[in-house]
Amino acid sequence: MKTKASFGLFTVFMTLVVFVILKIQFEHLKMEGRHRPFMSTQSSSDNVTALLAIAVGIKQKENVDAIVRKNCTIILFHYDGNVNGWHDLEWSNEAVHILAQNQTKWWFAKRFLHPDVVSIYDYIFLWDEDLGVENFHPGRYLQIMISEGLEISQPALDPDSPEIHHRITMRNKTAKVHRRVYAFRGNTSCSDESRGPPCTGWVEGMAPVFSRSAWRCVWHLIQNDLIHGWGLDMKLGYCAQGDRTQKVGVIDSEFVIHQGIPSLGGPSANKTRGDRSINLRSHIRRQSTAELEKFQQRWDRAAKEDKDWVDPFDQDTRKMKMI
Repeated sequence: MKTKASFGLFTVFMTLVVFVILKIQFEHLKMEGRHRPFMSTQSSSDNVTALLAIAVGIKQKENVDAIVRKNCTIILFHYDGNVNGWHDLEWSNEAVHILAQNQTKWWFAKRFLHPDVVSIYDYIFLWDEDLGVENFHPGRYLQIMISEGLEISQPALDPDSPEIHHRITMRNKTAKVHRRVYAFRGNTSCSDESRGPPCTGWVEGMAPVFSRSAWRCVWHLIQNDLIHGWGLDMKLGYCAQGDRTQKVGVIDSEFVIHQGIPSLGGPSANKTRGDRSINLRSHIRRQSTAELEKFQQRWDRAAKEDKDWVDPFDQDTRKMKMI
């Protein structure tokens, strides 16, 4: 009986996945006739298409509305169970809505953004919901991304953002794009000689933008059971379709504000839940830390077991393989 029940649940889930895939493709074709989300670059007269996917809760409705109004094809991943609360927005009927209680954007992305499903798009924006976009224009952003030869990027963070976790994400007001950070702190020394994270070759997980080719690689890096995505950002450079110090960058001229508004396990605006909210946040942080360790263990094991794999960014390993 358990086998039959499991098979039934699997059948229902696969039916849902097929429906969502068809829905995404149908909405794209329907919208394609009305408008294109991103205009051409300097080197091409063809329009560039992009998909914006965000995990959202109703509390950030106003903020998400501002992001979507920048004009793009949209998928909303609803983690709080509230879909009906979005129907009053004029673009809601043109969006694809997917609901799963208390899930993260990486969980959604692994299940609903398979590279074959979203291959009609040139770029994938996989963003958090707590980003201020007053100083961000998607068309100009993609023009820069393409002209600079970037396969993976993120908009820079306004230095006045409430939360900035890594210096490489901070906006350089004198630059259009930066690909590395210079720092001397503790055991970390970042210079022009640095070849990888945390100095260069990566972006943070809050607002990444991927080319079609990069996303096909990144999707396979996402672990089905590691829903918070910790550790993934430091490995994104392996999907950069070339030298990660050149193909991965932060775009300064089109920047956002990271508002640092918690969602899953975060404190509410009025902080009325007290210890319960704090305990939930602590639980999620412990889970995320454990996932980071598991991710690195899996990476190390896979690299060790694949005797033919050569780390393209490990000079010593490459030399040993060649000998």
